[in-house]
Amino acid sequence: MEEINVGIVGLGWVAGAHIHAFNEIPGVRVTAVSSRRELDEVQLTAQYGTPIKVFRDYNAMLQDPSISVIDICTPHPFHPEQAIAAAKAGKHLIIEKPISITHADALRMRKAIYEAGVQACVCFEVRFSQQATMIRSAIDEGLLGALHYGEVDYYHGIGPWYGQFPWNVKKDMGASSLLTAGCHAMDLLLMFMDSEVEEVTSLSNRSSNPTFSPYEYDTTLITLLKFKNGKIGKVASVVDCLQPYYFHIHLVGSEGSMLDNRIYSAKLKGMSKQRWSTLETGLIDSGDVADHPYVPQFQAFVDSLRKSEKMPLTDFDTAFESHRVVFAADLSAAEKRTVKMSELEK
Repeated sequence: MEEINVGIVGLGWVAGAHIHAFNEIPGVRVTAVSSRRELDEVQLTAQYGTPIKVFRDYNAMLQDPSISVIDICTPHPFHPEQAIAAAKAGKHLIIEKPISITHADALRMRKAIYEAGVQACVCFEVRFSQQATMIRSAIDEGLLGALHYGEVDYYHGIGPWYGQFPWNVKKDMGASSLLTAGCHAMDLLLMFMDSEVEEVTSLSNRSSNPTFSPYEYDTTLITLLKFKNGKIGKVASVVDCLQPYYFHIHLVGSEGSMLDNRIYSAKLKGMSKQRWSTLETGLIDSGDVADHPYVPQFQAFVDSLRKSEKMPLTDFDTAFESHRVVFAADLSAAEKRTVKMSELEK
């Protein structure tokens, strides 16, 4: 089995979680990092348990023929140019969300990836969580029947206690409530609803608490979605709440409903419709990247590289469509009107 070497650009909190995930996958090693900071190779090797070379020049890392995958863990606005450069250098890609903060940049990234013929994985890793896997299985087994309504909501107060707060508050860095974090909820709703979005209508506002006053954009946004097959849905992204982290999921179908990890299904004879039945699983209940399911996601990506196949669930095309809906939602909130998906190039 040929070893896959990974180079990471941007060595912060999320990159550390990525390195620990790769350390659990046979035949994969993080061998290099590129950072603007002064880093000690001996210290990094001791910290992460694998030899790591440090590049101050990103382009120099791209020219290293031993590296086949570039993992982009920098702040949001840097993703497009770094991904395009890596694709042109023939490197496969792992891109932290969001892939970009504009639709135009996302299109440029897709063009570069297509032209280079490389594979790309986008870190919508929540799709690989136990809870999302369990819910998808319940849908596929027909326990909920035909879904006609779904809502997935993201509640995570990102304040000064959170590492990315100083740059996340800036419009040209964090960009929007959805792009900076709530896109996970939007992406998961799209995974469950099995239909293209036809149009979106969004409203936004912000908390009056001074803690969140540094934000240069509205930190609460709610989006109503109309799907082409007649389904409807809702996504709330709230990064200015004072409460425990909560990833809310409620799906309603012709044979039952799912509320987080609780279910009622008319397909299961003898269930009481007066009480929810709990399905034990690993919940999506933390904003700490150390708790994110990177291992199964990266394993799926590595497997796809070895088979020369597109990876499941979080390939670039799938993630691009989720981002396109996010861009439409942000446009709707900004212009205070319903936005049809046909307005944004596919």
